Amino acid sequence: MPEVKKAPSARGGSQVRGGGWTRFVTARPRITLLVALVLTALAVLAGGGVADRMGSGGWEDPAAESSYATKALEREFPGSQPNLLLLVDAGKAGVDDPAVAAEARRLTERLAAEPGVEGVGSYWAGGSPALRSEDGTKAVVAARIAGEEKAAGELLDRIAPAYRGTHGPVEVTLGGGLAVRHEMQSIIQEDLLRAELIALPVTLVLLVMVFGSAVAALLPLGVGIVAILGTNAVLRGITEFTDVSVFAQNLTTALGLGLAIDYALFVVRRYREELAAGAEPAAAVRTTLRTAGRTVLFSALTVAVSLAAMLVFPQYFLRSFAYAGIAVVLLAAAAALTLLPAALVLLGHRVDALDLRRLLRRRRAPAKDAPADGGWSRAAGLVMRRAPVFAVLTTAGLVLLGLPFLGVKFGTADDRQLPATATSRIVQEELRAGFPGDPGGSLTVLAEGSATPAEYGAYRERLAALDGIVRVDGPVVSGTGADTHAFYSVVPDGPAAGDGAQRAVGELRAADAPFATSVTGQAAVLVDSKDAIAERLPWAAGIIVLVTLLLVFLLTGSLVVPVQAVVLNALSLTAMFGAVVWVFQDGHLSGLLGFTATGDIETTLPVLMFCVAFGLSMDYGVFLLSRIKEEYDATGDHEGAVRFGLARTGGLITAAAVILAVVMVAIGTSRVTNTKMLGLGVALAVLMDAMVVRSLLVPAVMKLTGRLTWWAPGPLRRFHDRFGVSESGAPAAPAGAPGDAEEVREPVGSRG
Repeated sequence: MPEVKKAPSARGGSQVRGGGWTRFVTARPRITLLVALVLTALAVLAGGGVADRMGSGGWEDPAAESSYATKALEREFPGSQPNLLLLVDAGKAGVDDPAVAAEARRLTERLAAEPGVEGVGSYWAGGSPALRSEDGTKAVVAARIAGEEKAAGELLDRIAPAYRGTHGPVEVTLGGGLAVRHEMQSIIQEDLLRAELIALPVTLVLLVMVFGSAVAALLPLGVGIVAILGTNAVLRGITEFTDVSVFAQNLTTALGLGLAIDYALFVVRRYREELAAGAEPAAAVRTTLRTAGRTVLFSALTVAVSLAAMLVFPQYFLRSFAYAGIAVVLLAAAAALTLLPAALVLLGHRVDALDLRRLLRRRRAPAKDAPADGGWSRAAGLVMRRAPVFAVLTTAGLVLLGLPFLGVKFGTADDRQLPATATSRIVQEELRAGFPGDPGGSLTVLAEGSATPAEYGAYRERLAALDGIVRVDGPVVSGTGADTHAFYSVVPDGPAAGDGAQRAVGELRAADAPFATSVTGQAAVLVDSKDAIAERLPWAAGIIVLVTLLLVFLLTGSLVVPVQAVVLNALSLTAMFGAVVWVFQDGHLSGLLGFTATGDIETTLPVLMFCVAFGLSMDYGVFLLSRIKEEYDATGDHEGAVRFGLARTGGLITAAAVILAVVMVAIGTSRVTNTKMLGLGVALAVLMDAMVVRSLLVPAVMKLTGRLTWWAPGPLRRFHDRFGVSESGAPAAPAGAPGDAEEVREPVGSRG
């Protein structure tokens, strides 16, 4: 049998020298765990109440024209931007009944006297037909609660009980943008707690099934809890300096559990391999950190880079997920590389204690020569024997699943994100269905600078003559001279953020005016948000691709493998994007899943889902590639290395993907549609990546590329030999080539 040269291995219990940190962890595990316990306790205190400091908005570009106009209108004309609506139901008496009118005026005056409430108006004060329902049984009191989102929400909590409910002859319910966002925030917090209560016990059961040992199963769960608590503390600190979306907490829980379990599974699996090979616990931990620990570090960096790409976008909704994601990924990796090794040193062989699968095992021992994970090895062999067939059919299937995304329509989040029973959504539905026009669908044109009445009138007529404009009201003028401000309310034809309204935004902005103008409203915010994402999307994609290529090159030393990794990862996301459109945009399965289809997808969600799912796919990709590369360096057998890598990691990756999918599905039980979409969509992407791409497409493609898979030009290969790392712990020379380390000989395939 031919022989190849190989770098020395730590298998079989040989002594392995580790770095300073590795020696500290293995020599002082109790101190390591004590410090970690103290830091975790501090994180619990620091992160308390973080959800109360988070916002539920963040979809708009703060530097856009619509954001500028909104802030100017809030300052100059508070009544033009109401965020609180009191829906007054007079029943059969009608809103014009004297007793009803008297009570409504009293409520209006009382609301206007509340500190922090501005621009109060009502149907009974101004007689506007837009504030009266078409059947005459309901009318609206509109107001604006001033201040930042958190302060406005606190004020709403304080005054809402005094207005909600029965008041003499009328029944009052609360709605408006502020009420919608505030109720959404409360529902998300409740749903997150329920998701954690679902995910934790199910995850523990799955971990016991994977490890057998209850002790080993508790270790990944502990790492995940530490990562979640630490991230909450980080987010609490970030809220002192910038806005953070409450939606980011869902990602914290999902990635905290999912990635911590991934990393812990990988570390514990390698540790148990070393113990089985005869190593002492301390030596096994050192070898594990030198091998699997490097892979965990690279995996964490690839995931963090994918999430960090969201920092290029101006919307704080997306930036919040970057804050939360980067923190939880790095903390999960840190815990897996510090707390976990310290615990393993203390546990030693007791890591396999409390084997709960003992009763389910067969009495007869497996054959002595039976290869570990032989099923995965045989599956890889079958795929590689029919590589062209598997490559073509799998790729075609993934592309077919992604085709619905070609019909995607982007929109903006509104009250229909909430469950149908939510009070603020019921109010908004009443306004849409029973009031003339769409009370929240008008566009507002802000005019700045002095003008004559004739100029104001001519501009109004110019706007009214534009295609798709139903009505133009105004102007309302304030100030004099250079400080003059005015606004027009423009009602477009069709839905508030529909295609017609978006076209109207462009026409309004292009219309000639004798003063400076800016346009805001739902459609304007959507147009500006789409423009901001389109402008920065190439930068985000470029960051993800370039850094991923670099990291995978440093891990493998190949130019081909990084390109394969990026392309195959992108293919693994096609099913997710196709399902998002087919289910959440088009409404298939909406009854089963309990949401209202709006006919579009919130603009930022695909970006978020791409960054999260791509990072998780790279997580599994790094695990698989590192073991394949390790075996290829040892044997020079390309196909054998692929079979070995899949045999060693196939079951591990599948188990990790199932566990992460359980966590994401638990998040997907949320009553808020965007959270449901995120959880279920990423769960599908993770399962497709682990069970289809890693199991079928990767071995098929690597068979087709053959030994060319590991090609790199000489200068880059020398660069990798100097700076790259792999699971073998040091750069290994190609098969048959002399290495720098002391050489030993080992038969090809002896490690499989």
